[in-house]
Amino acid sequence: MHLLILILHKRGKGGCRKTGRLPCPQAMFLCHCKVRIVPGKDFKMKIAVVGTRGFPGVQGGVETHCRQLYPRLADHDCDITVFARKPYVDSEPYTYNGVYIIPLSCPANKFLEAIVHTFKGVLKAHAMKPDILHIHAVGPSLFVPLARLLGMRVVITNHGPDYNRKKWPPPAKMFLRFCERVGVAFANEVIAISGSIAADIKSKYGRDSVVIPNGVDLPTPLDTESALRKYGLRKRGYVLAVGRFVPEKGFDDLIGAFNRLALKDMKLVIAGDADHEDRYSRALKARARSNENIVLTGFITGQPLQELYSHAGLFVLPSYHEGLPIVLLEAMSYGLSCIASDIPANRNVELERERFFEAGNVTSLAEKMKEFINRPWEAAERKKQIDLINEKYNWGKIAGDTLDVYKKTAR
Repeated sequence: MHLLILILHKRGKGGCRKTGRLPCPQAMFLCHCKVRIVPGKDFKMKIAVVGTRGFPGVQGGVETHCRQLYPRLADHDCDITVFARKPYVDSEPYTYNGVYIIPLSCPANKFLEAIVHTFKGVLKAHAMKPDILHIHAVGPSLFVPLARLLGMRVVITNHGPDYNRKKWPPPAKMFLRFCERVGVAFANEVIAISGSIAADIKSKYGRDSVVIPNGVDLPTPLDTESALRKYGLRKRGYVLAVGRFVPEKGFDDLIGAFNRLALKDMKLVIAGDADHEDRYSRALKARARSNENIVLTGFITGQPLQELYSHAGLFVLPSYHEGLPIVLLEAMSYGLSCIASDIPANRNVELERERFFEAGNVTSLAEKMKEFINRPWEAAERKKQIDLINEKYNWGKIAGDTLDVYKKTAR
């Protein structure tokens, strides 16, 4: 048998003689026959992913995280298959930057969508016999025991306590807490996107997790102004917010604070939309329409969003709940002057203390907006902020750290 393994290795075909499954690259691991195998040069670790709506062009923190992470892992000789949701992406399988994406049908319903999709995704993943199944977010973690029962090794990433989101009624909050408990209990490895999430997991369940944050690519600010002309804006003449139209983002507070200021020379731009139109999103849009200085762009990406980041006078994140806010990291990477609510997830980003305001306090938000709209933003401050983002939230390092978790799990 050892001779057979040696022959296979020399031919570049390392693998288990019974199952054909391959171990982790760059290490010697036990195969399913309990025999150590040296992988061949053609080996690629096979990763299946569930828990995301899909990408590109889909709004959401998990979606942005996956869009940035998995093409980089594909460059690290990983064979990545992501199971996406048909309501958000093309109906046929496609490839994005080396990542194979398979859309699966699921109900367009905020209560059933993730659960139905994850169940289907786990069964599809089992059929492809991955080395690792990576499950994102609290709700989809419900199916970690099923995946383990089917013989898969599972990594979960906790993007934050989703049960704290305002949109969920009490029964849904209880269910999501149960999903989190199950996922942490049965996963082979747990990743948390911030230190505060890791501490919460340790406190509640007594389990250590690996902290791997969200990241951001340092952009080159754009000089073009097509988006500004489209929305009737001028450079540094608007306050920018970005995100989905859900209660926990606090955009109703932001509109209230902006209306209180009654600024004549500034506009408020909110880039985003609702995944599922509901009473809250309809009310938010109606309230915005009552002030001609409030601009709702809808969900945008690419150059138009880059232009809005490049030329904003102030960025505001008024949220009640975050895991680790990618939109705040993106705004900081553009060198924007930023303020944010004082929730733990936002404080993890290390803005200056004076740039935080009390979440839900419209008066405090209005005062901070007025203060920082009028405060000069010096080049040295801008550079210090960009350097911080580049050092702590580099996607290349994040991909390497994630691959290390995969290798550990595959042993």
